[in-house]
Formats: sequence, C-alpha cells, structure tokens
Amino acid sequence: MKNKFWLLLALLLTFTLVLAACNGGEKTTEEKPSEPTTEKPAEETGGEEEAETPEAEEGLFPVVATNEGDAISGGILKVAMAKDEPFQGIFSSVLYEDAYDADIQAYASNSLFEADGDFLLTDEGIASMVVDQANNKATIKIKDGVKWSDGEPLKIEDLIQPYLIIGHKDYAGVRYDADFQNIIGAEEYHAGTAETISGLVKVDESTLEISFKKLSPAIFSGGDGIWTYAEPSHILKDIPVAEMIESDAVRKTPVTLGAFKFDKIVPGESVQFVANEHYWKGKPKLEGVIVKVVPSSSISKAIQSGEYDLVSSFSASKIEEIKDFDNITVLGRPELYYQYLGFKLGKYDYDNSVVITDIEGSKMGDVKLRQAMGYALDAEQVAEVYYNGLRERANSLIPPVFKSFYDADLAGYTYDPEKAKALLDEAGFKDTNGDGLREDKAGQPLEIKFATMAGDDIAEDITQFFLQNWKDVGLNVTLATGRTIEFNSFYDKVQADDPEIDIFMAAWGTGTNPSPSGLYSKTAVYNFSRYTSDFLETTLINIDSPEAFDADYRAGQFKAWQEYMAEQAPVIPTMYRYELVPVNKRVKNYSIDYSTPTELQDIELVSDTGAKSTK
Repeated sequence: MKNKFWLLLALLLTFTLVLAACNGGEKTTEEKPSEPTTEKPAEETGGEEEAETPEAEEGLFPVVATNEGDAISGGILKVAMAKDEPFQGIFSSVLYEDAYDADIQAYASNSLFEADGDFLLTDEGIASMVVDQANNKATIKIKDGVKWSDGEPLKIEDLIQPYLIIGHKDYAGVRYDADFQNIIGAEEYHAGTAETISGLVKVDESTLEISFKKLSPAIFSGGDGIWTYAEPSHILKDIPVAEMIESDAVRKTPVTLGAFKFDKIVPGESVQFVANEHYWKGKPKLEGVIVKVVPSSSISKAIQSGEYDLVSSFSASKIEEIKDFDNITVLGRPELYYQYLGFKLGKYDYDNSVVITDIEGSKMGDVKLRQAMGYALDAEQVAEVYYNGLRERANSLIPPVFKSFYDADLAGYTYDPEKAKALLDEAGFKDTNGDGLREDKAGQPLEIKFATMAGDDIAEDITQFFLQNWKDVGLNVTLATGRTIEFNSFYDKVQADDPEIDIFMAAWGTGTNPSPSGLYSKTAVYNFSRYTSDFLETTLINIDSPEAFDADYRAGQFKAWQEYMAEQAPVIPTMYRYELVPVNKRVKNYSIDYSTPTELQDIELVSDTGAKSTK
C-alpha cells in the first residue's frame, strides 16, 4: 500500500476556484492580501464576533522575507504562476470565475475597500462605509482625486455599474444570488420590470446610498450584497451585458484602478503590467510586473535559476525539490481554503436562478452511500506522506482560520473503510454476484462516475489511489469522460450539471467571508451539489440575519450548519492546506502576513537579475 502513496503527489489543490459568488470580494493574490476577499457571498464578522487572524508565530514558515541591498530604480517583477493549463483571461471583477484570473487582475485591482487582519473593511481604501443598521442602509463615500488607469476620474456611476451588470437579465455569471437579491430593487431590475435598481441612490458626486432588505454582521466584511469593486462605466455602459465577457474591455484592454495597468496580454500564457501613473496611492516603485504561466513540471528549475521573483499557486508537493535552494525564502500561511468531494443531487434552474434538488432521482441520493464514500477516502495518508505536513484532513466546511465559527469538535469523515462497508451494507448496496463490486439496491450494476481535474505529473496517480480506496469497499467508481479533466473544462462541466458526472473532487478558496450562503444557498450557482432543504436554507438565512449581530447566536447557527452538512453529506470536506510563496532574494522586502501585507506600490528589487541557487 505504501508504494501507492508515493504515486500521489499533486492532489487537486490547483483546483481553487475563487467564488466571488455574490459579494464584492475576490480571492486576493499574495501580492495584495490587504483587500477583502471572497469566494462566497457573505462575510462573517461584526461587533465583537471578529474572526481571529492566524498567528504568524504558529506557522511552519515565515510570513516576511527581508533581503539586504540597496533598491535599484524601477525594474520588472517577474511572477510565475504554477499552472498546467492556460488561464481563462476574464479580467473583470463581475465576470471572472477562478482564482488564477483573480490572482492576475489583483495587480490592477478595482477594489474600493481594504481590510484589516480580521478581514473587516476599513476606511483606508478608496471608499469608506457607514452602516445604518436601524434603517438597513449603507452609505459609501469615495475619496476625491481617484482616477482610472486611462486618467478618467472615478465617479459614483462606476460604483453603480457592477450592480447593473450583475443584476441584468442577460448576465450569465455566478454572482446574482440570494446576497445580491438582498438589495432593494435588484429582483425587479433583473426581471425587467424596472430600469434601474431602486435601492441604489446617488446622493452626490462622491456618495452612494444602498438600501437592503436586511443587514447582518456580514456587511462589515463586504457581505449582504454590497459589491466592493468598481467598474469603469465610461467603458462598459455601452457594451451589451451578454457580449461583455468576450469584449476587448475585459479580454484585451481592461481599464483599472490598481497599482499597475494592463499593457500586453498573451492569451492563456502571460500578462504584462506597467506602473499606473494615476494610482491613488502614488506611482509604484517598480516599472512593471510580468506574470507567466509555468508548468508544474518545470517550476522548481525556474525557481532555482532565479528566473522568477515570486511564485503563486505553488504546490506543497514540490517543497522537497526547492527546500535547499539558497536563492529564495519560502513564505507560508494557513490558507482560506478547503478541498471537497461533491455529490450531484439535482440541477440548477438557470431560468429561475434556483437549485432543484432531486434526491429520489439521483444516483447519489442515499445519504449512507455518500457518507460511506467519505469514510473510504484515505486523505490522511495523502496529507502526511505527500505534503510534508502542509495539508491536513478537513473536518468542516469552515476553515480553521475562522476560529470564531470553526467547529473543532466536529468529527468529520476520517479514514474508516470498515465503517464505510457497514454503511453500504445497511443501505442495501451489496455484492450479489461475488465479483467484489457492490450492486445497487435493486441488484443492478452500480457504476459511479467521478470527475476530477488534471494536474501536475502525478495527478493521474492520485486519482487512481482514490479510485482504489472506493474499490476497497466494493464501489465501482470510474472516471467521467474516461480521464481527468482540464481545469477550465472541469468547472464548465460541473457547473452545467453534466449528466456524466455523479461525484466530483474540487476546492474552494473561501475568501475572507466564512458565511456559506454564496456556496450553499438555493439561489447560488456555486452550489454545485445542487442540494437544498428547508433546514439548510433557514440556517443560512439565520447566519446572515439581523439576529446574528449577537455573536453567540451567530456562532450557534454556524455550528448547526456545520453539523447538518456533515450529517447530510451533500459535500464532504477532505483537506485544508498551507499556502506557500517562494520569494527570490532579489525582492527587498515582502510580507504575506494577513495583518501587515506588502503593498504593491512599495515592492522593490535589489538587483537587475534574479539570484540563482548554488545548490
């Protein structure tokens, strides 16, 4: 059995799909971790119920790199994105769907707010916010003198523009969900019975008032439907929403607010940025940044040769290859992330923006079958042997970083093949013909189609290991499409509810908001398992309700939700991970600390070329 473990190095951790499901955050790149981030639509903290920032001292790696030498003038920061397929290249906060595009566009981010170490919005960004809880309103005020990268002044219409895109009837993205519908007038606008969203009111040239149906602590982290990014209305207002995703304004020449601006895009391969002379915090010290896709098979060599200054999406499976390099500092921190096994239990009705659960009609409808498949997976061995302690078995759909809400006492699905077999027996899935594989309850052959992503050089072996885990308990699990699936195609198939997929292995980068509504509510496109119930929906509503301003009440609802999801198992969390960022010694100072990250405009280089390893 041990030999099989050495086949497993690259798990599915390249599968982070950033879910900017509904509120304004996105997954931040390591280069700008002070922005609010989101993969789901509501955020958790308000009042005294703050999420606790992970302690840097607890880390296995430092969070700050400091290198000696005088800074050179200018220079180009070279960033490698460890990835085995092209990036999609959707550079819009309202349209992108995965973490890779999010990481790239963070260099030119349109973020209006900044967040503190507890992931709460502050007044230090382009915009500030005042919340009127009694009247369910938020007032957003923008700084004077802020300009887009083309020199056009930022105006209130640019704050309204993303709402008009997301709420439009022709919008085909994933962010029109329960959170967005919390804005008064959003549903009427989406239905076409109103020409605008009545809950958005331009007070003056620098002030926007937003009215909500209800408010919760999520508002303080960019939840409840508030959108924390601007879009250039002078560019986008005349582009039909249905055509926007393929427009030059999104694909070729995005106009942005960040420290750098897009200069040259080689589709799927690289993006070159130049310093934004209009950046509101001042022109960056660097001349520019170039981000290139680098295959996982060659990323370690590229790091050794000093070809890149920073590496994003670096897999812990490669740490043994670079640990002795003397030209880098490897930074690390617990990541806002979990990997999970999902079960298809219905469809998404795109016409009505709602999940349709069909337990009776789903091959995976039996809860004991789902539970058994969770217990059958030996994720503990994968984490221990192949990730050098930088992965751990996940017990909850809330990452441990969110200490106020994470249920450490939840048992989760630890490796227990005997329990898996017992559950299958109880449910009536038995081997009736002696071939070692279980039939369904009616005695007919049972084949479960499993979708998983193609990854680095041993992803196939990891997949085979999991297939063997299930075979060991008598389940015939085969690959949907007959092979692992390229990243972009994988999520297209999962989101489209491809009938060939019964189960799938994926991952969420959760962002800074632990509220699960954007991933698991009945309106969430990102609810890929297509599971909903009255209890689930009620609990999600309670988590982001006015009553949730009581910290104990909200924590209790989070606990109830985690327990319910573990019991029903529409998705089963399998792994948490540690985020690693190799930094070349050419970079003078660099921090990924959630509380004190390095600002993009402040990055400096100490030499014209990258440091090479002597080892």
